[in-house]
Amino acid sequence: MQTTNRRFFLAWQDDQSRAWYPVGRLDASQKSYEFAYTKGAIQAKEERGFSPIIEFPNFNKHYTSEKLFALFSNRAMTSGRVGFQNYLKLIDLEKLSTDPELGKLDMLAVDGGYRVTDMYHVFPDITTNDEGCFTTRFFLHGWRHTNDDVKNMINTLQPGQELYVSVELNNPTGIAVMLHTESYHTIGWSPRYLAHDLVKAMANSPGTSVISAKVVRVNPAPAPAKQRVLIELSAKFPIGYKPLDDAQFELIVPS
Repeated sequence: MQTTNRRFFLAWQDDQSRAWYPVGRLDASQKSYEFAYTKGAIQAKEERGFSPIIEFPNFNKHYTSEKLFALFSNRAMTSGRVGFQNYLKLIDLEKLSTDPELGKLDMLAVDGGYRVTDMYHVFPDITTNDEGCFTTRFFLHGWRHTNDDVKNMINTLQPGQELYVSVELNNPTGIAVMLHTESYHTIGWSPRYLAHDLVKAMANSPGTSVISAKVVRVNPAPAPAKQRVLIELSAKFPIGYKPLDDAQFELIVPS
């Protein structure tokens, strides 16, 4: 797995409106890490009162370190903890980078680093190949908000099972991407950060934008609810299309 020269974004959710904002960017390479705020932080400040993170108190500064910053490092399970190998199975990631810090990014790329103590979420940059294709993995969102029949259906999903992808225009928090079984039962949603680009690509070029999804694994209880269903989504954007190209993802102070 490629683990060097990677880019991640830090998203923050407002507790009242439930709106998400990309507020920071992490650039990682072997033994070098840089964090800087994005313009999404300014928007979050103006609209929802977002304040600078204690570890990064200045919106206009680039922070560098030889080690992964604590804000990110503390979101990944360490190899010395009880249950570490079982956790790797839950996220279908049994091979990590040999570098412990970069290995933590492997984990964050899949599970997002959610914590009950704050409202942050980590997600990887969308990197397409020369043909405009990319593949990403994430845990199914929102399935606990479906009806009881669907909740029961979750445990019957099988690895490799194909899923349909569609757009939800009337979601209370904005445009969302839904995932359905072949019988068109909605089982949940993709992460919010994927929605804008998937919808834009489908709308602008429906003939050439191909999106598919499948179940990778199902982790029954007592696995955490947020790690219940692991999904793999693949998409092909039109050649030259740049994902995450919104102003919110631009750095306040360019590199």
